[in-house]
Amino acid sequence: MGRAFEFRKVRKMKRWDKMSKAFTKLGKEIAVAVKLGGPDPESNPRLRTAIQNAKGVNMPKDRVEAAIHRASSKDAADIQEIVYQGYGPHGIAIVVECAADNPTRTVANIRSYFSRAGGTMGTSGSLDFMFERKGVFKLPAEGLKLDELELDLIDFGAEDIQKEDDEIIVYTSYQDFAGMQKALEEKGIAVTEAKIERIPTTTKELTEEQAAEVFEMIDKMEEDDDVQAVYHTVA
Repeated sequence: MGRAFEFRKVRKMKRWDKMSKAFTKLGKEIAVAVKLGGPDPESNPRLRTAIQNAKGVNMPKDRVEAAIHRASSKDAADIQEIVYQGYGPHGIAIVVECAADNPTRTVANIRSYFSRAGGTMGTSGSLDFMFERKGVFKLPAEGLKLDELELDLIDFGAEDIQKEDDEIIVYTSYQDFAGMQKALEEKGIAVTEAKIERIPTTTKELTEEQAAEVFEMIDKMEEDDDVQAVYHTVA
């Protein structure tokens, strides 16, 4: 069928693989949310956020409902949230957030990613000072005016509002995340993604080759089903 067909096939397979991994990570986030706050999204803000994020990546409704049902079962796997920290190539600080039902396996995998790239794992909390936790909300820009939105949301903890392409991104403090989520819900403002991110307080400039080494390690980490997010200090 020709090279063009094969190229399209490879791209489609990569897209499906990326989507599958996103669904796996969201399924674990749903499981953690149910474990911590119960299966009713009305009374569980974290679960509402997870469902909202699932809709943002077009995760089928039946898969979302199945994830909630599995997590509610008495036989559900005990999924734990774990954070690993360390230094990657060229002294870049790395924080890896995981959700795992087998922490022994997970820590072995994360340690191997660091060591194979010439990095080292640190102790828990050792790099917290290099990152600040922020609430990040992504909104479809269509129909929203930046100035009006800023006035509407500043009382609910909006620290910064930026427009990037067809999205508006709202940043809050970690403490104001829940309040902003509630405000956006009450105002009927659509949200495509909402999460707590670790924003580096300082970054490091690398050459193109050095950065490629770091991102090669990060890519391997992000492919791991137990890894939910990876943060770094590359400028």
